[in-house]
Amino acid sequence: MQARIYQRPKNAMQSGKARTDQWVLDFVPAEAKKPDPLMGWAGSGDTQQQVQLKFESCEAAQDYASKHGIDVIVHKTPPRALKIQAYADNFK
Repeated sequence: MQARIYQRPKNAMQSGKARTDQWVLDFVPAEAKKPDPLMGWAGSGDTQQQVQLKFESCEAAQDYASKHGIDVIVHKTPPRALKIQAYADNFK
């Protein structure tokens, strides 16, 4: 069983930073999705894809994974670069 740990990114339509401090543990899909012959919806028999665990820190997620024998891939969050600009800079 393999999983990935990452920090939830900020939504493009979101100005605030709500829920961006959470770390998420997702399981890697074990099988590909295939269309259902009757309805045409995509699905698979892998129920681990539905599990998404949230943690307060990356270390807590890694501790949980090691305790339960889950191989993990940690995706570190890139640093945020702020563009500091004053309104008066538009008229230079």
